[in-house]
Amino acid sequence: MTKEAVFIYSDSFLNYKFSNNHPFNQLRVKLTYELLREAHALSDQSIAPPRMALQEELELVHDPNYIQAVKLASEGKLPLDTANDYGLGTEDTPIFPNMHEASSCLVGGTLTAVDYVMNGKARHALSLGGGLHHGFRGKASGFCIYNDSSVAIKYIQKKYGARVLYVDTDAHHGDGVQWTFYDDDQVCTFSIHETGRYLFPGTGNINERGHGKGYGYSFNVPLDAFTEDESWIDAYTTSLRAVTEFFRPDVILTQNGADSHYYDPLTHLYATTKIYRHIPKIAHELAHQYCNGRWIAVGGGGYDIWRVVPRAWAFIWLEMTGQQDIQGPLPSTWLEKWKTLSPVPLSTHWDDGDNLYEPIPRKPEITEKNAQTVQKLLYPLSQQIKKRL
Repeated sequence: MTKEAVFIYSDSFLNYKFSNNHPFNQLRVKLTYELLREAHALSDQSIAPPRMALQEELELVHDPNYIQAVKLASEGKLPLDTANDYGLGTEDTPIFPNMHEASSCLVGGTLTAVDYVMNGKARHALSLGGGLHHGFRGKASGFCIYNDSSVAIKYIQKKYGARVLYVDTDAHHGDGVQWTFYDDDQVCTFSIHETGRYLFPGTGNINERGHGKGYGYSFNVPLDAFTEDESWIDAYTTSLRAVTEFFRPDVILTQNGADSHYYDPLTHLYATTKIYRHIPKIAHELAHQYCNGRWIAVGGGGYDIWRVVPRAWAFIWLEMTGQQDIQGPLPSTWLEKWKTLSPVPLSTHWDDGDNLYEPIPRKPEITEKNAQTVQKLLYPLSQQIKKRL
């Protein structure tokens, strides 16, 4: 019997921990899990544990020498100068004990989600431990050691022969996944993010279209700083519908960074929980329209782990399982448990209230600029569709 959705979870996801004060904090996965449990929205029957990714699975994307370097770093045996060559031991990706095992578990969680969906055991699957989209073939970057989404897509191609639409809604450009498949016409990458003018990794321009046979299968929507809900939602909905209609994938894999919110300390966008209800709604709709419901979702960025990420990520599961109508106050048991640990007052309701911030002065200009960006994406897309017809 096919489940509607499966939730991949284990406390082992929390082992991916750089330090106590590093902004990438996987406690957010546990906070989301417990929020759903306390809301009686997640049952034991829907939970599945992750597995460890195998060496040969990691090598679908990552260089064996890099994997060996991660293993040595995990044991404290990698010289610092060699570590820096691999992007390890930096401020962004410091070395920590058992780093290889913790990273392999995140990749394995995403692969577990893939198998549930592609084997027909579940229509949808969510593994919030994943979403590490900045990892490269031979280098760590941007808090990401192994790139679980890239490995998962290669795994889908090899094991299931399916065409994959990768959708990235993190505020940071999904560079690692884009470059992995930049010359591949069987994978379409779509990333909507804050412009790289002010934000890491500085890529994701609209003219990054792909290379060789992959030209025309890479899509980017860089949004202006201070973009608000209405403009964000319009850009996402309009462009993603068009891209999906063009590519007509066999399966959709979404990366769900929750760092476009006004509260996020690392970015400059002004979104609220409205976009986090909308993001999975559109993905869900398109998965059923084009892919017989096949939808795999992972986590990603998100650095206000107390007020933003648990609610934003919970909305994905609520959408997957037809519980979108949940609103009002958050469970009191969850609030009581975590309020003393949170360094900021917790948000007490599922949705943000009005007037979260003072009105910004350049809203019409920003909205128009974002609309022009979408039109720049749509024009070549329409030309590609004409050629196909």
